[in-house]
Amino acid sequence: MKIVMLGAPGAGKGTQAKKIAAKFGIPHISTGDIFRANIKNETELGKKAKAYMDQGLLVPDELTVSLVTDRVVQEDCKTGYVLDGFPRNIPQAEALTEALDEMGEALGFAINVEVPDANIVRRMSGRRACVGCGATYHLEYAPTKEEGICDTCGKELILREDDKPETVEKRLRVYHEQTQPLIDYYREKGILYSVDGTKDIQDVFQNILKLLEA
Repeated sequence: MKIVMLGAPGAGKGTQAKKIAAKFGIPHISTGDIFRANIKNETELGKKAKAYMDQGLLVPDELTVSLVTDRVVQEDCKTGYVLDGFPRNIPQAEALTEALDEMGEALGFAINVEVPDANIVRRMSGRRACVGCGATYHLEYAPTKEEGICDTCGKELILREDDKPETVEKRLRVYHEQTQPLIDYYREKGILYSVDGTKDIQDVFQNILKLLEA
């Protein structure tokens, strides 16, 4: 069960990736986690990645693919894994396909969580984060008992820079340019499955399970 999750930022693919991983007992793999683990363990790949990150540069595709393929050959990935946030573009996808081919493996599912841009902007701009403990809330879906005040520690809530409508719209533009072509790429491979991400989290998950268990 080798799965890649697709979808715009804020579509909820990370939440679904974690639920799939928990349900099937397979690792949830995000590039952020891989980078952090390699940097912490001071691996050769980690040192190379850190050199780019310290300069505020994006880690090159080739190095990112090496980090991911190094992760998916580990023992806990034998029965499968869920890739979240990778690949981000066609060159990464092609490099991943090539690397898996060389290992005699292939992805089985590319699950696209579909949510219209307008929903995403509304969803993300409704998020609020606590300045004290970092707890997150949502004005509509998960409000606090007292408006603007954290339920956990009583500190003030803010709208993070990342969640401001103009920032979200910019991230969506980048997604449509770079990442959305992956949908066609995996459709051509015959492994693309789409679900309606506007539904309740549990309903989306049930629909994903139907696809995976079909």
